[in-house]
Parts: sequence; structure tokens; C-alpha cells
Amino acid sequence: MATKDQKIIGNKPIKIKKQKSDFLIAMAFLAVPLLVFTLFVVIPVFQAMYFSLYKWNGLGPLVKFRWFKNFFTIFTHNVFHKAILNNFKIIILSLLTQLPTALILALAIGRGDFKGKVIFRGIFFLPFIIAEVVAGIMWYFLYHPEFGLANSFLSDIFPCLRNIALLSNPKTVFYAIFVVLWWKYFGLYMVIFIAGLQGIPKELEEAAYVDGANNWQLIWKIILPLLRPSIQISIFLSIVGSFQTFDVIWAMGKGDPLNASETMVTYLYKFGFQRSKLGFGSAVAIIIFVICFIFSILYQRFIVKEEKN
Repeated sequence: MATKDQKIIGNKPIKIKKQKSDFLIAMAFLAVPLLVFTLFVVIPVFQAMYFSLYKWNGLGPLVKFRWFKNFFTIFTHNVFHKAILNNFKIIILSLLTQLPTALILALAIGRGDFKGKVIFRGIFFLPFIIAEVVAGIMWYFLYHPEFGLANSFLSDIFPCLRNIALLSNPKTVFYAIFVVLWWKYFGLYMVIFIAGLQGIPKELEEAAYVDGANNWQLIWKIILPLLRPSIQISIFLSIVGSFQTFDVIWAMGKGDPLNASETMVTYLYKFGFQRSKLGFGSAVAIIIFVICFIFSILYQRFIVKEEKN
């Protein structure tokens, strides 16, 4: 027997025209995004895969086919080892310092009942609005060993650090740049956490207090579990963003000295584009894409899907 959404022609039920029209409307809305995604993501990825198999300077035809020699060169290059290690160091430091700081501030501002919390929210979010290159140049001058404000502040607290060039020392340049990355992006995650807090009903907190819960128990047992989706998206954005770090590092020293602050993207630009080795650079880009793609799939498979179940 046909349902109310079907009609009978002869002895066979068929779907009504409304379902077809809904499908056509959906495809019409998806057509433009799919076209843009194909033109600017799918096709460039396959082009990069093709270019990575050649020794090519970006000019003229592709004639020097190298198979996978570009990838072999990358994985045996000490500078690339240092670059990928720095990327993972940024991930670890971000997860251990940046996200907890953003969460603490979100709890203080999002749950606090005081005047001016909107102003504080704007102040903490302001660094994220500043362009990466501008932030890098600004902090480059703040770290200047002679007239930099940050250097003067450190020397006042620790006299032994007076006039130290933090960005010229291979032992300090990476951590000096990470401070900038921490300052630049923690406001984004704070806003994400605040948005998550706004979705938690006040009745739950009131009920917890009635049952005798203290602030720590309320945060640990109720707020953090309900904030799990916001925490998950923040972790995902932090890790993927750490793999793509470029602008701030390039503005503050181009990965030097001695490649101490090199990342995979600065490595790509320095050893691929600046040296007119577009085939080599395409191979680096494919490696970065594969790492991010595999992480995204595993994250969706084992974290997000498990949470839904």
C-alpha cells in the first residue's frame, strides 16, 4: 500500500514530485559550494600531487620526472626533521598552556556576574583580530634587545637577562615565538568556551548548589562534561592550526637562527618557493595535507564518533 507521500500509477507506488523538487533545490544550493571547493581545494591538491613527482622550477613544461625522489629528499633532510618536531612542540605547548588558559578565563568571564565583563571579553579577543604579520612585526620590536618593552620587563625581573636577543638565540627563539602564538590565539578558544557556557542551563547549576555541590564539583562534574563539544572543536582547531603556522614565525625571523624555529610551512616556502623548486615544494605541501587529513579522519573516527555514541 502506498503511503501519503506516494501515489499509485498502475500497480507501482512512486514518489511524488515534491520530493524530486526538494532534491533539486538542495542540489541547487550545494552546486556553488561544491564548485568552489572543487576549483580551490580538490583540483589544486591533485595538481600538487602531480607536480611533486617532477623536478620543476615553475617555468616551462614538466620534463624531469623523478618519481618519489622529492619525498625521499624531504624525509632525509635534517631541517625537515627539526621543522616537524617544532610543529609537534607547538601542538603540545598549545594543549598544555593555551587551551587551559582560555578555559580558565572563559569560566571567569562567562560565569562571572560583574560589570565590564564584555569589555574584558573584547580585550582578550583583540589579539586574534590583529593580522598575523602585524602581530609578528609588533612583537619583533617588543623583543628588541635594546629598546624592546618585553626585553626591558624581563631584565627588570631577571637582571642576568639584560639586553639578550631572544630572537637571535637558537635556545630561546622558539619559546619567544610561542609566547606570541599563545597570546595571538587564546582569545579565539576563550570565545568558543564562552559560547559553550552560554548553552548550559542555569537550572543545572542551581540544582547542583541545592544538592550541596561546591564550585569545584560543579565545574568538574557538570560544566566540563557539558563543554566537551566546545573542548573537542578547540583541540581540533589548535592541532590543525599548529601544523599550518607560518605568518607569525616568518615575520619574526623566517625560521632562523639555525632553523631553530622552522615549521613545515616555513620549510615549504624557504626550500620550495624561494629556491624555485616548485616540485619539491609541492611534495612538502602534500606531506602537510596528508598529515592534516589523516589526523582529521582519526579525530572524527575515534573522538567525535565515540562521543556521539
